[in-house]
Amino acid sequence: MDKKSIRALVRRKRSELSPAELERRSEALAQLFLQSDAYRRASTLYAYLSISGEVSTAPILRQAWLDGKTVAVPRVTDGELRFIRLEEDTRIAPGYRGIPEPVGGKEIREPDALVLTPGVAFTPGGGRMGYGGGFYDRFFALEPGHPRVSLCFGFQIFPCLPTQPHDIGVDQVIWDN
Repeated sequence: MDKKSIRALVRRKRSELSPAELERRSEALAQLFLQSDAYRRASTLYAYLSISGEVSTAPILRQAWLDGKTVAVPRVTDGELRFIRLEEDTRIAPGYRGIPEPVGGKEIREPDALVLTPGVAFTPGGGRMGYGGGFYDRFFALEPGHPRVSLCFGFQIFPCLPTQPHDIGVDQVIWDN
């Protein structure tokens, strides 16, 4: 399958999830992530704000604050991904392509922050296919030292994915069945 077909298939399968199923599965994946060594070792978490049937990061963000971790989420500025500190009262608004972003806030630059990385499709070994903008690939090319973990639903796992030289995967993929 080519990237366009994979994106369409995953988009369709995400749209078939009921809100209750999305919440239940997201909570189960969040618990697996919160028990991971990568999460336990991290003092700073770069996460994303979920959209369009993605695994919800809300339970992870809540627990990270309770655990005393610094939390930041992306904002696209001048075509680049910047991570902005997120507090429970941070104002969020649609940004690049309608993706939720913090309004205002301070940019965080933590070279060993754990990056909870979104994507459309993954391989069990960490191959990752994004949404086509290349923001995370460019970020990881500039800052390669970050540990990277992705959460996904079982239907987002493929034995192999079409790749290009600039595609950068993740260290660990956590998925459900």
